[in-house]
Amino acid sequence: MAKQNGNGEKVKSMESWIWDAACSIRGAADAAKYKDYILPLIFVKRLCDVYDDEIDRIAERVTSRTKALQLVERDKSLVRFFMPLKPKDPEKETTWDVIRTLSDKIGQQLTDILRSVAKANPSLQGIIDRIDFNATTHGQRDIDDDRLSKLIEKIAEKRLGLKDVEPDIIGRSYEYLIRKFAEGSGQSAGEFYTPAEVGFIMARIMDPEPGMEIYDPTCGSGGLLIKCELVLEEKMKLKSKTKFAPLKLYGQEFIPATWAMSKMNMVIHDMEGEIEIGDTLKNPKFKLNNKLRTFDRVLANPMWNQGRDSLPYINDDFFINDEMGRFPAGSCGGKIDWGWVQHIYTSLNDNGRASIVLDTGALSRGSGNQSNNKEKDCRKWFIDKDLIEGVVYLPENLFYNTGAPGVLIFINQSKQYKGKIYLLHAGKEFEKGDPKNYIPKESIEKIVEYYKTFKEENKFARMVGNDEIVKNDYNISPSRYIHVNDEETYRAISEIIEELKALEDEKEIIDAELNSVFEKLGI
Repeated sequence: MAKQNGNGEKVKSMESWIWDAACSIRGAADAAKYKDYILPLIFVKRLCDVYDDEIDRIAERVTSRTKALQLVERDKSLVRFFMPLKPKDPEKETTWDVIRTLSDKIGQQLTDILRSVAKANPSLQGIIDRIDFNATTHGQRDIDDDRLSKLIEKIAEKRLGLKDVEPDIIGRSYEYLIRKFAEGSGQSAGEFYTPAEVGFIMARIMDPEPGMEIYDPTCGSGGLLIKCELVLEEKMKLKSKTKFAPLKLYGQEFIPATWAMSKMNMVIHDMEGEIEIGDTLKNPKFKLNNKLRTFDRVLANPMWNQGRDSLPYINDDFFINDEMGRFPAGSCGGKIDWGWVQHIYTSLNDNGRASIVLDTGALSRGSGNQSNNKEKDCRKWFIDKDLIEGVVYLPENLFYNTGAPGVLIFINQSKQYKGKIYLLHAGKEFEKGDPKNYIPKESIEKIVEYYKTFKEENKFARMVGNDEIVKNDYNISPSRYIHVNDEETYRAISEIIEELKALEDEKEIIDAELNSVFEKLGI
């Protein structure tokens, strides 16, 4: 086993190669546009090299690769994924050489090859066979044969077999590539990527145990599910346990290309999970006896501040009359954030826990407003039921589709401290990055340690009673209760705006109370 330092160097080397391969098409500036071509090819390279390793293992018993290939063709269960690619000289050539030596009509032949691989492996259908490498736009090839040839050759530079690179290293490198694509994807990045450090904070606080069932209703590229398994493996390693039941991973994703990315990401990490495709709110796929299936843990980063106009089937009746009873707090108003929170809550078993990424506004909108506000009513329902265990305020400019800070809200069916919510303000726990900030390792460990022990510290974390939250009209934003800066120091604009709004809302409440008193006095 390589030392951590050695593994770190291997990962950097792999990341450098994998990004160079992506840039070989048209350079770093345009690489993200071609993720649908690059990700499947690197995925297939891994399949080819692992397949060769399996053939070599069999060949040791049957004396030649030719005989091993014939044996596997008769009994495909001998390998995890059967590759219907036949090298001209199996004793000297690799499976990837079939792709590497393409010289004519590369786009069409490559498309046919990936479709044949998917046909031979039903679990890969819809994942690698959905891309047309010969596609055109306005009569021009989206990626011509010259660039395809250059990409194939670049990918050929490194072997990705079982003997060359462990699943965690190729998996981390694949995640790196997904993150790099997110950097270049602007507003669309939030559809498929949650920053790795945020995912690890969520997974470590969720603290999964062997054999648990983990669910993500908006799974994107599958990162949150994968991080739960990685955290479990890390925990078992510290306990010197080599044999344990893996997690059972379940996810649903709405966008076909992102669903395919999630499936590939699972295989690259050498993990298995049930990833379904479809609109979770309209048609949740994980059901038992026409009721919503429940899980030990749920992690999710749903679209922030999603308006009803983006989902025309949603109205008040949708929430009130849901046949699976997913929305016990009722309609969530014009934004769907608390609709997602309710779906996640009803997806938990009796001892289940959840971690959800939300926009900061979802924690305070409607507070101080004397008129009926359905979003605040949803928060009130969760607080009155004592289901919210804690909230973590994240640093700004972490996420790829917004500069807003974001928060993590934690739901616990068996919370330890009744009638209280643990609030942690991690707004300063970041380092500047390009193009985004990031949470360093020591800050990840600090946030997780404080949360798991509910440790309190001035300007960082405190336990707040529900009575205080009720006085603040069900505002549960940590910035309302924890002031992290001295007056003369720089403060984030987003935090100042949020605090000003909270003060304005508080003023409305006081004015209304005073008017009521004056009316009673006849003034």
